[in-house]
This record gives sequence, C-alpha cells and structure tokens, in this order.
Amino acid sequence: MADKIIVISGKQYSGKDTAAKILLENLTNFKRIGLGDAIKIEYSEKTGIPFDEIEKNKHLYRQDLIDLGNKRRSEDKDYWIKKVIKMQGNIIVPDVRVKRELEFFKDAGAYTIRVEADRDVRASRGNLVGESDITETDLDNIECWNSVITNNSTYENLQAETIKLAKEIKSFMLGF
Repeated sequence: MADKIIVISGKQYSGKDTAAKILLENLTNFKRIGLGDAIKIEYSEKTGIPFDEIEKNKHLYRQDLIDLGNKRRSEDKDYWIKKVIKMQGNIIVPDVRVKRELEFFKDAGAYTIRVEADRDVRASRGNLVGESDITETDLDNIECWNSVITNNSTYENLQAETIKLAKEIKSFMLGF
C-alpha cells in the first residue's frame, strides 16, 4: 500500500498533469500513478491499441475512456482506486474526478489539491468533451482542498505556484 499520497483534481485541460510533473520534479521520492493510467491500460488490453498511442492521442479516445471508467465504477465503486492504492511508496494521483475517489484518498490521509482554470482558458488548450459527465462535475462544489492552484496564465506562473506548493507540502507531510 502507498505510504504518502498526494491527489490532484480538476477539469479537463486545467493543468492537473502539468502540476503533477512539476511536483514530481520537486518531490523526487514520489512517483506518478493515475486512475486514468489504470483505465488506459485496461482499454489498451481490451482494444489492442498500444498504451502510448492512447496517451499521445487522448482526445481521440476520451469518450471511450470515460465510458470504461464509469462502467467499472458501476460494478465496483472503488475498482480504479484499489488498483492505484496497491502501489508501493509515495504516490501522486493526478486525476481524482469523483467524490468517492476523493473521500477514499482523504480517508487514507492524502494531501488534496484542486487545479482550477476558467472554461475559456481550458477550451483554448484542447477540445472539451463530456463536460456534463459526472467525472467533470462531481467535485465542482467541493471546498475542502488542502490547496487550490489557479491556472489561467502561463506555464511559468503555474510552475512558480506549484514549486511554492511543493515546499508547503514538504512541511505538511514531515519526513521527506
């Protein structure tokens, strides 16, 4: 089971993965493992499409990935969480999308981060798909994040804010 856990939430194209990469550069004893990675692996096995192809062209497969994620969650609400939480060491989960996932990780002592970006900014970064899906809306009114990052500007601003946050996390989670 994971030792220390940091989870990141936000809508599509908000900058979750970018914030996770910056955190990983500054919290070197952590590794990334996303709930979406588990979904992509299973989708790859099911379709024969290589994982790297799915990762590189997520926009082409987004709706199928959403559908698979929701299907498995309907069978076992903790299906994807169980796959991720089995990882050893310290992990950053950059794609928490629904209340149950957030609650599970919070119960496990996770440090929670929300990345916010205005819709028009997100739309300028990519094609928004499935905006009314529960995976896009379920955490909209949650306010109990340990930290919130606003990402409506440049990469350099996101980087500076995330590096500052990494220092705060080191203080919050003593021992690393």
